[in-house]
Amino acid sequence: MRITIVGVGYVGLVTGACFAELGNDVICVDSNAARVRSLIDGVIPIYEPGLQEIVQRNFAAHRLMFADQLGPHVRGADVVFLAVGTPRQPGDGEADLSEIFSAAREIASHAADGLVLVTKSTVPVETGTRVEHLIRSMRPDLKCAVVSNPEFLKEGTAIADFMSPDRVVVGADEDWAALRIAELYFPLSQKGVPMIVTGRNAAEVIKYAANAFLAAKI
Repeated sequence: MRITIVGVGYVGLVTGACFAELGNDVICVDSNAARVRSLIDGVIPIYEPGLQEIVQRNFAAHRLMFADQLGPHVRGADVVFLAVGTPRQPGDGEADLSEIFSAAREIASHAADGLVLVTKSTVPVETGTRVEHLIRSMRPDLKCAVVSNPEFLKEGTAIADFMSPDRVVVGADEDWAALRIAELYFPLSQKGVPMIVTGRNAAEVIKYAANAFLAAKI
């Protein structure tokens, strides 16, 4: 599949590199042009065991590319993943979703019918609904599905967590979108990885519940 990853931080880079390793054509886009140039030059901005080798191997095979402009890489994509930062806002501690909505606006401006937009970032429940409403307000006739596919990566074992996860959670309210994401993860489900398909809001709840459980354990 043709995949565009928006945000080349920890989650975005690991996700993009691993999807490329599974045989997809991936473009990772970030507004930080200096970071993109470094990645093109083979400099990885984070340390994660095994990541540099996967990035370099797939970049050399032209399955993994990097860019600093989002628009040109939306129309031809089968799936676009949002992996931008959602830091806590000072004061109320709520997640800052400004980058999510900014990216969604640009994606809506360039998207073609049939796009699946997937949220990888950790977001509050019903963020996907808000993103969908934003896109519908800009492009009411566009056939586009918004899906939640939360990440469960741990620093130090992120590659293994992606390639051999305990489960893959897909939150989709449209069957055709759920099937496309299931197809994307087929190499993992073929190895016996459980795939949990839920509604979009339920998937967002699952991510927050998993984070709360880890916090309680700590």
